[in-house]
Amino acid sequence: MRAFLFSNLADDEAQKNSDMWKPEERGKAMSTYTMGPMLGPVIGPIAGAFIAQYSTWRWVFYSTSIAAAVVQALGFVWLRESHPPTILRRRRDRLARETGNRDLYTGEKEETLGRTLLRAVQRPVRMFATQPIVACIAVYMAYLFGTLYLMFATFPDIWTKVYGQSKGVGGLNYLSIAIGCFVGVFLQLKMVDRVYGALKSRNGGVGRPEFRMPSLAIGSVVLTVGLFWYGWSIGRAHWIMPDIGALLCSVGVICCLQGMQMYIVDCYQTYAASAMAACAVLRSLAGFGFPLFAPYLYEELGYGWGTSILAFVSIAIGWVAPVIFWVWGPRLRALSKFASG
Repeated sequence: MRAFLFSNLADDEAQKNSDMWKPEERGKAMSTYTMGPMLGPVIGPIAGAFIAQYSTWRWVFYSTSIAAAVVQALGFVWLRESHPPTILRRRRDRLARETGNRDLYTGEKEETLGRTLLRAVQRPVRMFATQPIVACIAVYMAYLFGTLYLMFATFPDIWTKVYGQSKGVGGLNYLSIAIGCFVGVFLQLKMVDRVYGALKSRNGGVGRPEFRMPSLAIGSVVLTVGLFWYGWSIGRAHWIMPDIGALLCSVGVICCLQGMQMYIVDCYQTYAASAMAACAVLRSLAGFGFPLFAPYLYEELGYGWGTSILAFVSIAIGWVAPVIFWVWGPRLRALSKFASG
């Protein structure tokens, strides 16, 4: 039930971003949004531990439900439709009622609700299967989420078993990831739109989705450094060192996600939600699957080499993908019927 209720929320925001902001303005909005999905798994364990300690486990769910209800109520009050064709269709219906003219039309093909829902389900699958941009972004995004959730799953053992901290104190180490998220968002707020604007000016005032690639390139390098730092410092250095590594990892993940999400939005403006939905499927599977093999990975290879494997994957994908998209991105978009420009 939870999956059906909340699976659409994360990707719907990409479409809203495309609808409401110009390309040179989207970076700040997407940076702020990206922080939410990252901070949730960080703040949740900290808050849940204290709620369970001073109350009962049921209040962990009660408090979550109350918070969700409050946010939902605020959304009903302040959120408005942003999809241009839908707004135009509603305006046509209103004018038809007011004037009695039933011949008004919007140029959009009329479809039944069933047909619309079927197309909405089919399009993400088609885009994942036919769009190399979506497929590549989906794979790397899945790796990022899988790596992050692998860290979440192994965090408790590191602080309680390796460093001998209590569960309460050990849970506070999640703050390193939270701080990294804030640092990453701050850097993106200061950098992403400024870099896009500078590259656009150098390109004769014409923007390109590929101008989002610097965020992905920088984020991949920072993530790789953070993974090596994190893995090889566990049990070999003071407990603050793995925290610094985790902080660098979260900074890198934020920058990577920012670059990829903005690239998807700029490439598939009208179909941004469908493209992000295609990415979300693989991303969610990785977030589920990576923590399952984490114990076996670290048991066989240790924290150093186990995390190094993840860093090597980051090099293989994250360091190469920005170059590929920068060079061949325009050709791939030209071959696509979904891409814009």
